[in-house]
Amino acid sequence: MIEKMRVAILKGAHSEDSKFYEVVHNILVERWNKGNTPLHCLAHSLNPRYYSHEWLQESPNRLPPHRDIEVSRERKKCIERYYSNSSERRSVNEEFATFSTVIDDFSDNDAMHDRGLMSLIKWWVIHGASAQTLQSSTLKLLGQPSSSSCCGGNWSTYNFIHSLKRNKITPQRAEDLVYVHYNLRLLSRSPHYNDGESKMWDVGADGFDSMDMEGAAILEIANLSLD
Repeated sequence: MIEKMRVAILKGAHSEDSKFYEVVHNILVERWNKGNTPLHCLAHSLNPRYYSHEWLQESPNRLPPHRDIEVSRERKKCIERYYSNSSERRSVNEEFATFSTVIDDFSDNDAMHDRGLMSLIKWWVIHGASAQTLQSSTLKLLGQPSSSSCCGGNWSTYNFIHSLKRNKITPQRAEDLVYVHYNLRLLSRSPHYNDGESKMWDVGADGFDSMDMEGAAILEIANLSLD
């Protein structure tokens, strides 16, 4: 994608050096690095579609995940965090090797044919029983829905913090307050977070989108100043 973008930009440029290309290139690389995490690489490695002949033939530069050095390194980091016990981790790695190299039950004609056609969750349910530990982890990982609701929640919290009456707050301070507020709400769901006044901070919950809303005085009574 970056190479196609470079050709398109430099085609209209008078020289090989284009500041616009550098800016766009840096944006794309930053976005890639943000999504190139151990968890993403593990999910990519467990998707049977990326091992199918059809997918690999779509581009000459494509490699199956277990042959990609960058993906493999990040995948192993994630597995090490999931499975701290060395014997259990070895068992999972053996199951992954069986899956990625199409050995034993994974070499079945239907299993190989369905890799590029069937949804990944259904594929693992039907063809992954021979790797039970890996199958269980895969269904948990790949079954997570992709949603932007958490971003919307952060914007709601930011609006609560940075209002018309509190518009001189610095961006870094607002970011820190959103971080603290959001993580305190996560902690409040813990069974250990039930004692005394430590829970009173969340009296407003999501009902208050702004300090200007009617009823915000409840927050003042509870001594919940965001300062």
